[in-house]
Amino acid sequence: MNELPLAVIAIGGNALIADEAHQSIPDQAREVEKAVAAIVQLVRQGWRVAVTHGNGPQVGFILRRSEIAAAEVPPVPMDYATADTQGAIGFMFQRAFATEFQRLGMDTQAVAVVTQVLVDPADPSFSKPEKPVGPFFTETRAHKLSRTLGWQVAEDSGRGWRRVVPSPHPLSIIELPLIKDLVSPSRVVITCGGGGIPVAWSEGVLNGLEAVIDKDRSSALLARGLGADAFILCTSVKSVYTGWGTDRQRRLDEVSAAEARRLLASGEFGAGSMGPKVEAALSFLYVNPNPRRRAVIGQLDDLVELAAGRAGTRFVE
Repeated sequence: MNELPLAVIAIGGNALIADEAHQSIPDQAREVEKAVAAIVQLVRQGWRVAVTHGNGPQVGFILRRSEIAAAEVPPVPMDYATADTQGAIGFMFQRAFATEFQRLGMDTQAVAVVTQVLVDPADPSFSKPEKPVGPFFTETRAHKLSRTLGWQVAEDSGRGWRRVVPSPHPLSIIELPLIKDLVSPSRVVITCGGGGIPVAWSEGVLNGLEAVIDKDRSSALLARGLGADAFILCTSVKSVYTGWGTDRQRRLDEVSAAEARRLLASGEFGAGSMGPKVEAALSFLYVNPNPRRRAVIGQLDDLVELAAGRAGTRFVE
């Protein structure tokens, strides 16, 4: 048994974009380099590490390019768009890790795994797609794209119209046995990018699906499957708060699973922001057999302290 602790670190796709003025590939690569510098500190302390990442903005860029070029080339299906981002963002991470390991004289490598995640084709989300993806359009433009490309579209929070796709729950990670073999003191694994490529079996054939999987749910599934000691969800704020943005705003340093479930049910955490992260943290704790397990939400800059349980919001049974 490998006694070195294992951390699964989930990084959002938005974390790779500093602001609207810095969205280019070189800009994103620089943000990845900052993230990697923090992760390598943890590796140097003796942690085994698996990294997951979001891809929301990056998939949006691919869909936008696909929409612009629709008259010239076939559109990119959602499953292939996710695979594209896994490869591109995975390359950014591999290159940044290689550079940092070389600089520090560490005999360590990083490997990105194109990761498929099994879902149920009968998942209710397929009959009611609600997950917005890609750029905003006018209502007229959205309906035209719906007719020409077969998209389903919907109005999104008063900000415009967007394509909507199913977001099924992840059931299992196809490459999990491989990932288990790869994670070691000398290897960092980048996996489950964008929540994983959604796939389902049909008559002995594994098919990709037009859907996206929530990255935090897949990351929790990975952390449970690996028996991780720490599941660290990195976000843009130092901790989880109740009453966010109000005069009753309060920081949570440590919260029991029961209290977190109560707050979640009451709508205390935003459905499109902190809510999925809290749900993921709780699902990791609930069925993980590792008695040392801990789930933490906080800022990537505080990664070493998060892993030690000295920063962020800690969730306990």
